[in-house]
Amino acid sequence: MAKYTPPEQSRALQIVDIIFLLVAIFVALWLPLKMKLAGAAKEIDKIDNPTWENLKQSPAQVVQWEKLGFDPAKAHDVIQSHFHYNIDWTALIVMTVVLVGYFVFLFKASDREYREVIDEKFGSNK
Repeated sequence: MAKYTPPEQSRALQIVDIIFLLVAIFVALWLPLKMKLAGAAKEIDKIDNPTWENLKQSPAQVVQWEKLGFDPAKAHDVIQSHFHYNIDWTALIVMTVVLVGYFVFLFKASDREYREVIDEKFGSNK
């Protein structure tokens, strides 16, 4: 029985693959930000005339804020900046459909390639 030797990919195509993967990763991380689908829920809960007490800072925290050069007015935006999580059900469903579709495609393509390798190695089983 002959030993199976997988096909080799040239260096040029390996570089193309690397560039494609880098671009795909960049787009996957950048596109949701550009479409305002990620990081857009951060809001500042305003307090008029902030004091350390109504910002709910302990005396130890106040000492540390003051060491950093903050007064209640300057620290207000940092302390009161919160993420308010709201689920966009349409985007969640679309993302789920895309991911499930990708994995179905991946499994079908892998199964086809696996069967081709088995047929090449051991002959057709049809």
